[in-house]
Amino acid sequence: MRRVVRFRVGLVLALVLAGAVSAVAQAPIVYKVTVPEPQHRWLQVEATFPDIGRAPLHLQMSRSSPGRYALHEFAKNLFEIKAYDGKGLELALLRLTPSEWSVSGHDGTVRVVYKLYGDRIDGTYLAVDTTHEHLNMPATFMWARGLEDRPIRVQFAPSNPAWKVATQLFPTSDPMVFTAPNLQYFMDSPTEVGPVSIRTFTLANPDGRRFEFRVALHHDGSDADVDDYAANVEKIVREEQAVYGEFPDYDTGTYTVIADYLPYSDGDGMEHRNSTIVTSRLSIADPQQRMRALGTVAHEFFHCWNVERIRPAGLEPFDFTRANMSDGLWLAEGFTQYYGGLILARAGLVDVNRAASGFGRSVNAVVNGSGRLFRSAAEMSRLAPFVDAARAVDRTDLQTTFISYYTWGAAIALGLDLSLREMSGGKLSLDDYMRALWRVHGKPGGPAPGLVAKPYTLRDARDRLAEVSGSRSFANDFFDHYVEGRDVPDYATFVEPAGLVVRKRNAGAAWMGQFGVEAAGQGVGITTLVPPGTPAYAAGLEQDDIIRSLDGDAVSSPARLQEILKRHKPGDEIKVEFVRRSGPVSATIALVEDPLLEIVTLESTGGTPTDAQKAFRTAWLGTHQRQ
Repeated sequence: MRRVVRFRVGLVLALVLAGAVSAVAQAPIVYKVTVPEPQHRWLQVEATFPDIGRAPLHLQMSRSSPGRYALHEFAKNLFEIKAYDGKGLELALLRLTPSEWSVSGHDGTVRVVYKLYGDRIDGTYLAVDTTHEHLNMPATFMWARGLEDRPIRVQFAPSNPAWKVATQLFPTSDPMVFTAPNLQYFMDSPTEVGPVSIRTFTLANPDGRRFEFRVALHHDGSDADVDDYAANVEKIVREEQAVYGEFPDYDTGTYTVIADYLPYSDGDGMEHRNSTIVTSRLSIADPQQRMRALGTVAHEFFHCWNVERIRPAGLEPFDFTRANMSDGLWLAEGFTQYYGGLILARAGLVDVNRAASGFGRSVNAVVNGSGRLFRSAAEMSRLAPFVDAARAVDRTDLQTTFISYYTWGAAIALGLDLSLREMSGGKLSLDDYMRALWRVHGKPGGPAPGLVAKPYTLRDARDRLAEVSGSRSFANDFFDHYVEGRDVPDYATFVEPAGLVVRKRNAGAAWMGQFGVEAAGQGVGITTLVPPGTPAYAAGLEQDDIIRSLDGDAVSSPARLQEILKRHKPGDEIKVEFVRRSGPVSATIALVEDPLLEIVTLESTGGTPTDAQKAFRTAWLGTHQRQ
């Protein structure tokens, strides 16, 4: 809270100007990145921290990364670290924790030189080799406590002088030198140095301000493949602008899609303030794979509003020293997941059948997910530090007690979108809700690039829905039941106006539960947890048990297990013989009808949509660009 004190105007002005001069005069932190032996997949960073006084310098390697919610302990790949003062004299380094060091006895400048191994191409780590340098900043750069507001200057010295740099960092007159206004912005700026193919297009906001969009690909395709990919990216960008009515004020006036489509990449997509990093083993030389790749782009670009600027309170400001927890990921990630599929339909890149199938997968996972017995969507969001690319050696029960906030959030978004359309006679939609969140929480900006002034809470999200719908009771009911409660909307009723049908995927089929199995000697072993609430769970079956016989017949393979089930109907009770850790067991399974759901078009069932259904479908899934 800011304390208000009355001074004379002249003195206040003098103090303000002095503060401004002091801020401008701060010497930047300078990094230089070299890769002396790319074939061995390590790089060297030289970091200089000037004008720091005489107190010990507290150095830090990040433990988490923007867009990721679990700990990753990037210091594990760091080796041969040395520190020097401004005169080049070597200084002692005291390691305080696995990720922190202290340097004392310096002369007001500390230069740190270290090596770092990296061989994972995704949105979280770094990878260097003879083909490129793929840098996620928290995984690469050591920083100093207390200097987070200092400007930063970074110089890349690639092992191949012909390579280009793709990044959201601020450019300079030197194509290998870039800047950032502060640590938050710097750490949120992934960088690809390599043989990237770049395409650009320019689009404008309603006020006439123009932004350049850059598509930078490291790939195995042709120039024509890159052209086609970029043209489809532009379709996505145009449709997503239509949702909000405008682009954000990108800090550099540009937005960059950085993508590695390489056979040695790991699949990932990571949002950043003015860019995204996409990695995949998909080949853009294959038209079908190139089209599949666009789904990640549609999701990640939507994040430049939702998450990067419409930001949950638990993520702002991002803390690089710990896991960052939020109860809003059902909205931040889940609504973005919903819009990813919706935008592909509006851009004409998928048809209504594929869009409906995607919606159906989310609905089925939530309606039939056993995790709903234990937690709400908001509570699932708080588990992100344990599930978002986190690593554990011990077994957990998250297979059956957790539903992804991506999936549940997408299902909530579908229900809210169709609920708003139904209650308003088509005058309102989820787009209106997203615009309200943007207007109040995103568009106001922040005190500096990389920071957000008005992150939202669950209460804020509830309030925006009350404002948009014009009904506090509607907003409270929706949040109480579907966001902070464990209920699900009546999807069958909500999709009917669009000429879609929710139906059982395998109507009439007998079912004992969905879990993994594999051949195991003289039986079938259960390889995953058995979901609570299923007939198999009620009969006592669990992971590692080996099913020997079902209904009196020996079970020698997963296929044989399914054959036996297919000769039964819901309501049948059948005997199961299995072996658990304590020995042989005999039990009875009461079969039920397969509950798994799908969403399909009315046409696929033999029906014909009415004119009203066709109009609803077009208003929902058709293009929203200004004609």
